Amino acid sequence: MSNENTAPVASDLKGMKLAELQALASSRGLKGTSRMRKSQLIELLSSPEAPAPRARRAAPSSKTGKPVEKLVKDSEEPSEKTTAASAQASTEVTQTPRKSRRRVAVSEPIDPASVKPVIDIELPTPLAVQAPPEKNEAPVTALDSIELPEGEDAEERGRNRRDRNNRRRGRDRNRNDRNERNDRNNRRNRNREERQDREEVVREDDQLAPIAGILDIKDNHAFVRTSGYLPGPNDVFVTLGNVRRWGLRAGDAVTGAVRQPREGERQRQKYNALVRVDSVNGMTIEEAQARREFGKLTPVYPSEQLRMETSAKAFTPRVIDLVAPVGKGQRGLIVSPPKAGKTMVIQQIAKAIELNNPEVHLMVVLVDERPEEVTDMRSIVKGEVIASTFDRPASDHTLVAELAIERAKRLVELGQDVVVLLDSLTRLSRAYNLAAPASGRILSGGVDASALYPPKKFFGAARNLKEGGSLTIIASALVETGSKMDEVIFEEFKGTGNMELRLSRQLADRRIFPAIDVNASGTRREEMLFTPEELRIMWKLRRVLGTLDQQSGLELILEKLKETQSNAEFLMLVQKTTPSAD
Repeated sequence: MSNENTAPVASDLKGMKLAELQALASSRGLKGTSRMRKSQLIELLSSPEAPAPRARRAAPSSKTGKPVEKLVKDSEEPSEKTTAASAQASTEVTQTPRKSRRRVAVSEPIDPASVKPVIDIELPTPLAVQAPPEKNEAPVTALDSIELPEGEDAEERGRNRRDRNNRRRGRDRNRNDRNERNDRNNRRNRNREERQDREEVVREDDQLAPIAGILDIKDNHAFVRTSGYLPGPNDVFVTLGNVRRWGLRAGDAVTGAVRQPREGERQRQKYNALVRVDSVNGMTIEEAQARREFGKLTPVYPSEQLRMETSAKAFTPRVIDLVAPVGKGQRGLIVSPPKAGKTMVIQQIAKAIELNNPEVHLMVVLVDERPEEVTDMRSIVKGEVIASTFDRPASDHTLVAELAIERAKRLVELGQDVVVLLDSLTRLSRAYNLAAPASGRILSGGVDASALYPPKKFFGAARNLKEGGSLTIIASALVETGSKMDEVIFEEFKGTGNMELRLSRQLADRRIFPAIDVNASGTRREEMLFTPEELRIMWKLRRVLGTLDQQSGLELILEKLKETQSNAEFLMLVQKTTPSAD
């Protein structure tokens, strides 16, 4: 058992693989061999001090189930057979599947008492009595490639773990930065709102200057326009807190006071702040807070006519009274091609309203118009003329129109009758199309879908209110301009009005004025504006005009108007000369 058996065993161990040597060492009860190299394992196993392998049960074969006693009986054979079997087992191990080797590695050891007589015999590796490999399993050809993780793999895993931790800390740091940034923004907005809501402190020695103007409220600020409806250098700043505190609304006529800066004092803000409100639309602050709201009032059809007839020679207002009467709260369209006399018609309507209805508050809004027409309109009309000429940016056009209609709403809330003449609705829509942010939805002609809502809101404000007060809007719309955009705008507004006055380019070219197409013009629910007798005569006249062409019909009316001094005489003449339908 001494040196003669040690040499063959050492040579056999050199022919075994690393995994087999580790399995053999574990079967002998050696510990700490999982990280040893092959040479270290061979030296440990071949040393005389190495303990003998423990006897293990043989794994049951797939065909025969031999008992464990076969292992003890075979161990009593001579050492020559043992050596030969060990050599043969070493060659078979290389072809043994991984699954079989793993099964031997986990087999249970036999009780040491049962192998006591042969404890000194050096047994071959337990792999020699392993069952033959199964047929369906593929042999392991790259056993050397299976290695235990060494220091480099552990270092790489540690590096990956550190990278993951660093990324996680970076995400947490970014999240904390975002939270801190949001908190700073919230505090900044809160401080800004607190500064806006903070009431201006007026001392006893402060000098106050009176101001007056129209209030214009935006998203986060408000101004009192002291020089008209457009922004100016002397406008007064109003905080939103004061707007809510005093119950102010856009379009209010506000009178109050601002604090004048002392000598040598540097003004912190560009505009003076409003420190006191004396009146709102001629009312006190308490009365202004208790007033009704325009959007909550009940709209009804116009029932009271605005008479346009002024003199016998003014044929334009007389024809309008006959073919397209205008009532308080009317929403009318003057549909006109270029050079058909729409500006003259608007001027005639404005003069007629001032003469016949002085109680009505008249506002003429000129958007994108020529400067000379603005001057001409101001010389003719005594009411408010709010204008933004074509040389100004589109944002000014929209600002003027919005503030003008808000001013009209505030007057209607007080129970007044307001008439707004707009020239023109088409140009206002074009201005909104330029000034409004793009929504990405473009209609034919290059009109943005969202650009038509503000002018619709403007035009839709016209109504007769059941609770009292009315807002009448008569706007002009351009057609036959050769522009696809103008056609789209007119089609959008064509069905929104309840009165339409259509002008004809053919009549204007023949110098027949007013160039009104009497058959295409009319008013919805005109029976509420005419008396029953007037309505019956007008239907007679309509039947006669329906049989005539455009030019003949207008010439017939103008001829009869020249023969009479008023529309009442004209209707009496029509009743006498027109045969009855019966």
